[in-house]
Amino acid sequence: MINPNVLVTGGAGYIGSHAVLALRDAGYRVAVIDNLVTGFRFAVPDDVAFYEGDIADAGLIARIVAEQGIGAVMHFAGSVVVPESVANPLKYYDNNTVRSRALIAALVDAGVPHMIFSSTAATYGMPGVDTVTEQTPTVPINPYGWSKLMTERMLADTAFAHPLNYCALRYFNVAGADPRARTGQSTAGATHLIKVAVEAALGKRDHVAVFGTDYNTLDGTGVRDYIHVSDLAAAHVLALEALVAQPDRSLTMNCGYGRGFSVLEVLDAVDRVTNRTIVRRMEPRRAGDPGKLVSDPGLIRQTLPWQPQYADLDTIVGHALAWERKLGEIRGGG
Repeated sequence: MINPNVLVTGGAGYIGSHAVLALRDAGYRVAVIDNLVTGFRFAVPDDVAFYEGDIADAGLIARIVAEQGIGAVMHFAGSVVVPESVANPLKYYDNNTVRSRALIAALVDAGVPHMIFSSTAATYGMPGVDTVTEQTPTVPINPYGWSKLMTERMLADTAFAHPLNYCALRYFNVAGADPRARTGQSTAGATHLIKVAVEAALGKRDHVAVFGTDYNTLDGTGVRDYIHVSDLAAAHVLALEALVAQPDRSLTMNCGYGRGFSVLEVLDAVDRVTNRTIVRRMEPRRAGDPGKLVSDPGLIRQTLPWQPQYADLDTIVGHALAWERKLGEIRGGG
């Protein structure tokens, strides 16, 4: 099976940059498109073809496909902050849905046959079950979740009508960084809990806000399934192999470990790994946050030969911490 050349949208961002590394490590030729609004040019290796631009620019997409011989796309570009989506829903429907529609149309026109889509567990809303399967009803409770679910629907309908197959991977809480510290979460003002917590441990923040202490969980704080970003990136490469092997099949799968940790348990892990005590400030719940969201990873484990390498909370924290220190060096200590 010949590896297709892969275009990674949002490849200068957090998860996209890890996918670029995973693809390269697996022997793929990669190109990246990113508008650098939330991504960073330093996150893309110098020898990877890089295009600064918008995924909705059909002419640019056509040019990249032609110049790079693109045979598959991994689509990460988009907006990802749940509370922001509640406050500014039209931004999310534009960035995540309208622009994805333009990208899909450009790929159909160019004859690109495979697409991996960065979806989210937010498509499930407040599932009301201990673990979420792909058959759990998709009833998002925020515009972020709806914007991603709409794109899943577009992909399903497009795959029915055109020679395109796709895999929608519904991420749970992505965390950590490349174990070799080649890339990591670099966004200023990020809202990811582990990112925020390691910033606080290194003195970049004076506290960590705990949003909601009255959920129906063991300690009252929200429970999430944290997946290491490098394990997630590996799943993308395996999903692409599955699409190429069976071009008449599309897939929708959860990406998580099947185990949840509360906010306080995560902060305890950061204290443990850093040997410091983070100041915790209890705050009201945020709009659009479910109390518990944990995956059932049965389908992805049955479908792909996926063997997570970093399914340990302290390991995830340790890698995030190492990247945060390196990021300080990249930015001159800032």
